[in-house]
Amino acid sequence: MNAEGQRPVRGTPYVTAVEAAAYLRLKPATLAAMRVDGSGPQYFKVGSKRRGKVLYRYEDLDAWIAQYRFGSTSEYGA
Repeated sequence: MNAEGQRPVRGTPYVTAVEAAAYLRLKPATLAAMRVDGSGPQYFKVGSKRRGKVLYRYEDLDAWIAQYRFGSTSEYGA
């Protein structure tokens, strides 16, 4: 993200786990825990299984967070 907090216009659509956490305003450890339990956004694991790099796409981050959009507090349990 640039200084204004906007996505880069050019470049890769992929971001690292640290960049994805910052975009979602989460701690990287929280995002890592979500990968373990399957509750977070979809991601890619590039490279070898153990040492591979975790990458996210902005569209997947946006789709994941969109499912948590509410109009009132009464919608939380729905």
